Amino acid sequence: MPSIRDVLHAAVESVGGQDRPGQIQMAEAVKNALDSGEHLLVQAGTGTGKSLGYLVPSLLHGKRVVVATATLNLQHQLVERDIPALKEAARATLDKVPHHAVVKGRGNYACLHRVREGAPDDQGTLVEIPEGSLGAEVLELREWAEEQAAGGHTGDRDSAPAHNDRAWRQVSVNHRECLGASRCAHALECFAELAREDAHNAQVVVTNHALLAIDAIDGVPMLPEYDAVVVDEAHELAARVTQASTDELDPVIVERAARRARARISSGEGDDLTDASDALADILARTEAGRIDELPQPLEAVLALVRDSARACLSAFPKEDKSEPDAALQQARGMVDDVRKIAERMAAKGETEVLWISEFKGNKQLHIAPIDVSGALRDKLFADKTVVLTSATLKLGGGFEPVARSLGLWGDDPPWTSLDVGSPFDYAKQGMLYVAKHLPAPGRDGLEEAQLAEITDLIEAAGGRTLGLFSSRRGAEKAAEEVRERLPDLDIWCQGDAQLPELARRFAETPSACLFGTLSLWQGVDLPGDTCQLVIIDRIPFPRPDDPLMSARQRLVEKRGGNGFMSVAAQHAALLLAQGTGRLIRRGTDRGVVAVLDPRLVTARYGSFLTASMPDMWRTTDRNVALAALRRLDEAAIAADG
Repeated sequence: MPSIRDVLHAAVESVGGQDRPGQIQMAEAVKNALDSGEHLLVQAGTGTGKSLGYLVPSLLHGKRVVVATATLNLQHQLVERDIPALKEAARATLDKVPHHAVVKGRGNYACLHRVREGAPDDQGTLVEIPEGSLGAEVLELREWAEEQAAGGHTGDRDSAPAHNDRAWRQVSVNHRECLGASRCAHALECFAELAREDAHNAQVVVTNHALLAIDAIDGVPMLPEYDAVVVDEAHELAARVTQASTDELDPVIVERAARRARARISSGEGDDLTDASDALADILARTEAGRIDELPQPLEAVLALVRDSARACLSAFPKEDKSEPDAALQQARGMVDDVRKIAERMAAKGETEVLWISEFKGNKQLHIAPIDVSGALRDKLFADKTVVLTSATLKLGGGFEPVARSLGLWGDDPPWTSLDVGSPFDYAKQGMLYVAKHLPAPGRDGLEEAQLAEITDLIEAAGGRTLGLFSSRRGAEKAAEEVRERLPDLDIWCQGDAQLPELARRFAETPSACLFGTLSLWQGVDLPGDTCQLVIIDRIPFPRPDDPLMSARQRLVEKRGGNGFMSVAAQHAALLLAQGTGRLIRRGTDRGVVAVLDPRLVTARYGSFLTASMPDMWRTTDRNVALAALRRLDEAAIAADG
């Protein structure tokens, strides 16, 4: 068996890279964890090449390893670039190159039954082709799916022609709508089933955090048996697990299920479910949005009504002829059963869950989520599998313990170790962290004149080249409007002006441009080079005080005797600050300034915890120093362009 270093060196060479000490250190640590069964947390800074750092030992492990990512972008990078390069390199050192596979949710694959039989409308009647532009997209998707089936391809949505979500729903199914392999006439060609079969023959299986959670925590078999799991983008794991365990209910969802039921039930149970939907709408209209600590009796009663009405519909559905599967009936039954389960969960809300009402454009919706997923991760994932957690931001406040605790690793049982392999970048020389200490602390009313003037001065000194990260959409839009007026010669784009990939492309290709936005820009956007020499952060990104989930978590920590603010709000802010600051330096030649317009970063007691979570840049509170540095960078960029 070749050594980790030999295969890693060959893989790095195949992608035109160079050996990096941190990457080698990481690969050997991951190998030791997989061999010993001890959990490992690895912080690998930008530029380390962490993907190959865990893929090489995973490929050589000898037992199946699952790799779970938070984003489709990283999953695409692994499957399309990193793993093929690694396998190509391994051919020179291995007798047999292990197989890899990708497992996604069923809704990511075209369904040949729906493609060939048609999709149900709101009454459950099969519709051959919708009208208009939607129909044209559906027709193209159907033709593509048939070509995929004929050519032995994956039927994966990523390879489909351009389409919108409505069109995709006409050619795909979720897990409840699926007839099942034993009853579907097209099972032997089914893309989702073939993907799962492929995974059973693979050494490395790539999936996402949500499917990992459903498989490990909910106990629904989504993945083949595996020995270990590598969780990349692990700072997102708790949030993605929470998201996968969150349910929503509103009158529209209930009424849609009732329509499907009425089309299949001749007695009055479908009408009763419609009445329950109306009752839910009435109660929600009279209940304020926000967290619900104690379930009010009227809301508890209407949830029980929805639950019982859905249960009665399920009993009234006709028996299905197993020799002739009825997709529309199964879909109707699945929708009604979903309503029953969610209403039942909400009506029985316990201390470990949070229930809240959201409101958007006058429409209200109920949500329920687990307050804390650390116990579930500890009992269902860490207790059964070897887990490697990696990210560029796993150390908060200078240590691994905050993230480890949030994921269920507290104490030494189960045993875990941690490693920071650093970054090949010299942050202290390449970047400056400027905190505008002279500004007033941000208020509830958003950006004031002092902040807007500071933003304008910084951008003018930088000659544009600015990524603006704002805590609210309103703040980003106000800043964009003001800077356009004050600096009319610069291109200023704001999130929402176009799709985010298009905005990122424009920004990367346009000298002296500025791009302003909110959470989507804080993480996962890669903008190396002179196009981004200034990152502005308008305020410390604490969660909103009225955020139902975060406030419930803080209260739970305090109930257990801990510091809710530091354990929840400060950790949330520290993670986002680390991610946002990390947008500046993306390669060894990048230079720039991160400007934080919130003086609390240096004046508040918790400021040291937050700054210890950020890259170790040279720090100053002197605006003249920051402005002079930006002018020098602008001059250098202009000279390089000219």
